[in-house]
Amino acid sequence: MSNESAPQTLLERLNKPVTDELVMKITKEVVVKFIEAGRLSPVKFEETFEEIHRVVKNTARAE
Repeated sequence: MSNESAPQTLLERLNKPVTDELVMKITKEVVVKFIEAGRLSPVKFEETFEEIHRVVKNTARAE
């Protein structure tokens, strides 16, 4: 039995498309960390959330 198929399977799993749900979860985690660190105030929340979401989405889907 050959082990050549195992790395390909792993590679296929790592190259799954990034879903909108995953992008939202990552964005949420980053925003929570910013809030915990005191680097995000309620006044700038909407603007900052949108910027973080855009960056995460563009980074995750970059080719």
